[in-house]
Amino acid sequence: MSKDNGSSISIGLCLGVTFGLIFDNLTLGIAIGVAIGAAGIFDSKKRKNKEGEKKWSEKD
Repeated sequence: MSKDNGSSISIGLCLGVTFGLIFDNLTLGIAIGVAIGAAGIFDSKKRKNKEGEKKWSEKD
């Protein structure tokens, strides 16, 4: 489990706090934000790296 979710968790936490403030339930918003971030939905770095590897392998 060497997956780095640091940026995903921070983005999920920010969104969770925002929704928690909007719906007046901050604790639930934080919990949902951490869950979304830990799931890695916002893991765009990994997707970009995979696309870059495909482009390099096609050139060879």
